[in-house]
Amino acid sequence: MQINETDIKKMVEQVLMQLGQTEAADAPIAPQNDVSLGDGVFATVDEAAAAARLAWEKLRKLPMAARRQMIDNMREVSRAQANELAQLAVEETSLGRVEDKVAKILLAANKTPGVEDLVSTSYSGDDGLTLVEYAPIGVFGSITPSTNPAATVINNSISLIAAGNTVVYNPHPSAKRVSIKTLKLLNQAIVAAGGPENALTSVAAPNLETSAQVMNHPKVNALVVTGGGPVVKAAMAVGKKVIAAGPGNPPVVVDETAIISQAAAHIVQGASFDNNVLCTAEKEVFVVDKAANALKTEMVKNGAIELKGFQFEKLLEKVLVKKNDKYYPNRDFIGKDAAVILQAAGIQASPNVKLIIAETTKDHPLVMTEMLMPILPIVRVPDVDQAIELAVIAEKGNRHTAIMHSQNITNLTKMAQAIQATIFVKNGPSVAGLGFESEGFTTLTIAGPTGEGLTSAKTFTRQRRCVLVDGLRII
Repeated sequence: MQINETDIKKMVEQVLMQLGQTEAADAPIAPQNDVSLGDGVFATVDEAAAAARLAWEKLRKLPMAARRQMIDNMREVSRAQANELAQLAVEETSLGRVEDKVAKILLAANKTPGVEDLVSTSYSGDDGLTLVEYAPIGVFGSITPSTNPAATVINNSISLIAAGNTVVYNPHPSAKRVSIKTLKLLNQAIVAAGGPENALTSVAAPNLETSAQVMNHPKVNALVVTGGGPVVKAAMAVGKKVIAAGPGNPPVVVDETAIISQAAAHIVQGASFDNNVLCTAEKEVFVVDKAANALKTEMVKNGAIELKGFQFEKLLEKVLVKKNDKYYPNRDFIGKDAAVILQAAGIQASPNVKLIIAETTKDHPLVMTEMLMPILPIVRVPDVDQAIELAVIAEKGNRHTAIMHSQNITNLTKMAQAIQATIFVKNGPSVAGLGFESEGFTTLTIAGPTGEGLTSAKTFTRQRRCVLVDGLRII
């Protein structure tokens, strides 16, 4: 199924509306000539796809040891350039914090699984031997976000190369410089390790049209898409294999058994990390009434500020946009520091404030909208059962991420069973679900809509079975 220009425009209008950018939907795409060609960057999608296909034909003939060396080099250059890429990401997108971008880049470089993720399985018996291996799919098309540009390119590139694939990227236009710089550095690392040129490719001026071209291109075998719901739906309509990461609205539940000082510190840490642009970050809190006052007090001790009354109303006027009876985040404040948002609302606060908190009703727009800002609504509830029930409603069936603070294993079990999230963090900050200061591997593509969950190298493969009948049986 091909996506025509009308479909593209509708898709984009929906995405822009969700981000409070409806005024830009009809604006022409400005020329973007500030990215140089070479090292995987091409003028057209056709050229990029052809180069990626040729690179795949070369990559698939190389031994696994060569892939290991490529990935080692990719990790090394990502670590070395983490600060520069983080600074460029914040400069270009105006989203998040440099120190947290650095942390995400290092996380992607250090904890994204490589070829060790591809473990073969064998079955032997009286009738012979069967070997099951993870094989490459070919050329992927990838749509990447503005929220985590460098880290997502590093994370997906390591996974894709480990799996033996090549890729045509279409970075978010507002993050094209940092995304393409990251791609070029990784390509240079791949070539230095003896890999093919153009294993990772992109157009120099990514936009809406090139996005559709990448998804529909005959040389692209499969897609990996990170974005909002409309983008995911558009990718799935193409008719190719799609690994898609959609939106999230992660709830936090705090019951009366939680270690409140610890819960407060972790919630502030997770909700303020990179100014809340991660889809896994805490977006709303449901706290049992007995623990609510203590939780807020401890959150303030950890760098939060609570707004009430007219101050809260002034904030809402700035951060929410109402259109057609629906609320959307004001794009001017997505990913901005809490102090910047407060200042815009005429509220004086310390520049060290990490997070804005406010008590709201259960159906408040802040609760039901993924804001991507360091603003956290808090809802009091009478008991943990209602907290879990409301958390499921707020999560909207995304099956993305949820967090709970409790020392009661029965309550934790209830939450886990009810929320059905891909990531469920217990007694820690949301970023722990990505492997940050916790156990487990890292992924920045949480494939909830298509069911793969946390992606790694084997996600980007197909299983192949090799059967030898009546042979190699030695016992």
